[in-house]
Amino acid sequence: MAESAHGVAPDGMKKRDEDSDDGMEFSPFWGIEKGAVLQEARCFNESQLDARRCQQVITKLLYLLNQGETFTKTEATEVFFSVTKLFQSKDSNLRRMVYLIIKEICPTADEVIIVTSSLMKDINSKIDLYRANAIRVLCSIIDSGLLGQIERYLKQAVVDKNAVVSSAALVSGIHLLGVNADVVRRWSNEVQEAVNSKNPVVQFHALGLLHQIKINDRLAVSKLVTQLTRSPVRSPLAQCLVIRYVAQVIKASTAESGGEGGERPFYDFLESCLRHKSEMVIFEAARVITDLNGVTPRELQPAITVLQLFLSSSKPTLRFAAIRALNKVAMIHPLSVTNCNIDMEALISDSNRSVATLAITTLLKTGAESSVDRLMKQITTFMSDIQDEFKIVVVEAIQSLCLKFPAKHRTLMNFLSGILREEGGFEFKRAIVDSILCLIKAIPEAKESGLAHLSEFIEDCEFTYLSSQILHLLGDQGPSTADPSKYIRFIYNRVILENATIRASAVCALAKFGQNCPQLRPSILVLLKRCLYDNDDEVRDRAAFFVSALQELGRDGDENSTTSSTLAKFDTPLGALEASLRAYVADERFESQAFDLSAVDHTPEAPPTPKRGAGAAKKKAAESASAPAPSVDAELESARALVASMPQFAHFGPVHKSAPAVELTEAETEYAVSCVKHVFTNHLVFQFKCTNTIEEQVLEDVSVGMELIEGEDGLFEEEDTVTLPRMPLNASGSTFVAFAMPDPAKHVAAKFACILRFTSKEVDPSSGEPEEDGYEDEYTLEDVDVSTLDLIKPSGTANFRKQWDESPEENERVDDYGLGTRESLEEAVDAVSTILGMAPCEGSEAVPPNARSHATLLSGTFVGDVRVLVRLNLGIDANQNVAMKLTVRSSDPAVSDLIHQIIANA
Repeated sequence: MAESAHGVAPDGMKKRDEDSDDGMEFSPFWGIEKGAVLQEARCFNESQLDARRCQQVITKLLYLLNQGETFTKTEATEVFFSVTKLFQSKDSNLRRMVYLIIKEICPTADEVIIVTSSLMKDINSKIDLYRANAIRVLCSIIDSGLLGQIERYLKQAVVDKNAVVSSAALVSGIHLLGVNADVVRRWSNEVQEAVNSKNPVVQFHALGLLHQIKINDRLAVSKLVTQLTRSPVRSPLAQCLVIRYVAQVIKASTAESGGEGGERPFYDFLESCLRHKSEMVIFEAARVITDLNGVTPRELQPAITVLQLFLSSSKPTLRFAAIRALNKVAMIHPLSVTNCNIDMEALISDSNRSVATLAITTLLKTGAESSVDRLMKQITTFMSDIQDEFKIVVVEAIQSLCLKFPAKHRTLMNFLSGILREEGGFEFKRAIVDSILCLIKAIPEAKESGLAHLSEFIEDCEFTYLSSQILHLLGDQGPSTADPSKYIRFIYNRVILENATIRASAVCALAKFGQNCPQLRPSILVLLKRCLYDNDDEVRDRAAFFVSALQELGRDGDENSTTSSTLAKFDTPLGALEASLRAYVADERFESQAFDLSAVDHTPEAPPTPKRGAGAAKKKAAESASAPAPSVDAELESARALVASMPQFAHFGPVHKSAPAVELTEAETEYAVSCVKHVFTNHLVFQFKCTNTIEEQVLEDVSVGMELIEGEDGLFEEEDTVTLPRMPLNASGSTFVAFAMPDPAKHVAAKFACILRFTSKEVDPSSGEPEEDGYEDEYTLEDVDVSTLDLIKPSGTANFRKQWDESPEENERVDDYGLGTRESLEEAVDAVSTILGMAPCEGSEAVPPNARSHATLLSGTFVGDVRVLVRLNLGIDANQNVAMKLTVRSSDPAVSDLIHQIIANA
C-alpha cells in the first residue's frame, strides 16, 4: 500500500519547489480531481489488466471518497461494474483493494446481487486471505433479507480453524446485530465454542459478540459473567472485557440494593485480577475498582498499591495510565493516595509532560498544608518546560489548593503573580486572572495582595479583554480597600497608554472611585476632565457623563441622592426592560406619560436549565416546536408593564411579582379568559385577559366578579374593579380586580370563585355595527387559587454566607421533615425548590451522583422586600426514604414561620 500511495504522485510533484523550505512535506494526493480519476478508471475494463496501475486508481478513488467527494448514481454504478471485472485478476494486493472499494461504494440492493456470486466464490476459496475479506465485504453490503441465504457459511466461518477467518466472521456478526439481530442470535452455540478458542484475538471477538447477543437479558449476562469469573479466559484482551462486564453487573446490583446490603459481588474476582501476569489486565482491574460507586478505602487499597508500582515503570504509557487513575481517585479519596506522594514527586521531572502535569495536580490534591512550600519550589522550575495547555491545568489545581488551605494564600498568590508576568497565550493568562479573582472573592485576606498583583499586570498586559476585566474589578473592589488612592495611578496610566476600549473601561473605573471615595473626588474630576478631549467618541461620552454626575453629586452632598443611584450598577434585567419598552411604545395610553424605569420587574433572569441527556434535549426541541411565537416570559413582562402603568394602581407601588397566566376556560369555548396575578407590597391585582370568539356579537362593560370561597376572612379586601369597555370578535382586552392585603405574612391559601359579566350586543351583518340594545349576561369561569408561592420571588445572592450571617439569628426557625420515598436526592431538591419558589445559590442545587446526603442553599424575597434564606440538609437511606432538616432565616420572624408552614402543608 505504501508503494501504491507514492505511485499516485504526479511527476511534477516529485521535485520540490525551489522556493519551498527543505523540510516541507508534500501530499502524494495533491492535485487529484474526480473527473480525471474517473477517466483513469477505464483501465479496469482493459483485456490485459495492469495490477499496479489498477491499485493506484483505486487508491485515488478511496482518497476522494474519504475526503467527502460525492459520486452521482451513474458514476458510482459505472465504477462498481468496472471494479467487479477485477475479480478475474489473481493479484492478491489488487484483490484486497477491490474489497475496499466495494465496501466504500456501498452498492444498491440490485447491484449487490451481481457481486454476491464472486464474493461467495471467495468465501469458499482455499485462500484464507480471500475468505476473510470476502466475509467482511459481503456482510457490510448485503441486505438483511439476503442474510439468511449466507447464514450457513458465516456460522461455519465462526468456528473455522483459521483465526483470521474466524475473527472476520465474529466482527461481522457484531456489525450485523444492528441489521438483523435475530439471525445473529442463532449463532450462539458457534460463538460459545469460539469463546473457548486458543487464539487470543478470536476469543476476544467471540466474547464481545456473545455479550452483545445476551445484552438485553440481565439474567443471561449475569450467568455469563459468573461463568467467566470461575474459569478465566486465556486472552488478556478478553480478560479486560470480562472485567468491564463485571463492572456493569456490580453497578446494576448496587443500584438495585441502593448501595447497601452486604458484600459487593465479584470484588474478589477483581482483586485476583490485580495479580494477573498481563499489565493491561492489572490496570483494567485497578481502574474498575477505583471507579466503583461508594468504594471504601479498604477496597481501594489493593488497586492503589498496583497503581503505585506502575508509577515507577519504564513504560510511559503505564506511568501515564497510573497517574491519571490516581488523579481521579484523589478528587474523592485524597487520603488513600497520600502513600504514593513520594513516587509522584519523582514524576514531576518525567520527560513526558502529560505525566508530569498529572503528577503535579495530583500532589496538589493530596498534599498536606506543610508540604505546600516545597511543592511550589518544584512547580516553579517545572512550569517553564511545559506548554500552555498543561499550565492551565496546574493553575486550576493551585486555585483548588488555595481554597483548601486559605492560610497559604500568600505563597500561592505570589506564585500565580509570578507566572502571570511570564510569557504565555491568552487562555493561560485568563486562567490565572480568573483564579486570582476567585481567591479574592473567597478569601477576604487575599483581596489587597490580589488587587496589587493585577494592577501591576495591566501595566504590561497585551490582551484587551483581560485589561478591561481587571479595570472593572478595580473599580468595584478598589474603593473599599484601606488605601484606594494607590490604584488611581495604575488606572489612569491606561487612559494615557492604551487603546480606546481599555480607555473607556478605565474611565468607568475612575468614576467608581469618585463616587465611593469623597476624599478622592476632586482629583478624580481633574483626571476625568482630561478625558473630555480623547480621540474616541465612547471615551469622551463616558467622561462627560461621569464628570457631570460627580459634579452634581458633590453639590448635593448626599450619597443616597438620585445622582448616586444613577452611577450605581444597572441591575434591571434586559429581557424585562425590552418587554416593558415594547409595551410602552405599543400602548396609546403611554403617549402622554414618560417611561417609568421603576415599573420594570427587577427579578433576576433564571439561568438556562442544564441538559440531562438526549431525551431531555428531544423533549425540549419538541416543546419549542409546538410553542406559540411569543414566549411566555415576554407576555408576562408585557402584562406586568401594563398593570404597573395604570393610574388606578399607581399608589400600590412597584410590582413585586407576576405569576404566569392560568387559563380559566376550556379550549374552543365561546369566550377565552386567562388570569395573571400581580403582587404588590400590600395589594393583589388580578388581570383577566378576555377574548370573544362568537361571530356577530360584541361584548361591552366586561368585568369579572370574584368571591372568596376558601381562606380566612379579612385576608383580602376588594378595593377596585377596572372594566373593559368593549370586546369585539377575536379582539383581546383586560379587566382588573384589585384586593388589599393588610397582612401578607398571615396569608396561607385562598380560592376565589369567578364569574365573567358583560353586556352582549348583536352585530348587524349588513352594516357591521352593533345594535343599540343589548342584554346583560354572565359566564362561569374556573376558580382562581392564591398560594404563598405567589408572594415569594426567587432572587439569587452572590455571597450566601455573608447574607446568612447578617440575618437576625433570633428569626431563625429549624425543623425536621420526612419527604417520603424519592428516586434520588436530586429529585428531592428539585421538589422542595419548586414548592418554595426560591432560587438555589452557589451551585448547591447540583447533587453529586450516588450521594447519600446533600446541603442546598435557597434564596428568595417575600412581598414587602423581606429577604428569605433557606438551608436544606437532606439525607436518603437504603429504602430511598428522604429526611430533611429545614433552617430558615429572614428579617421577619412571621415569614420564617410561614416557610415552615408551606412545607408542612405540602
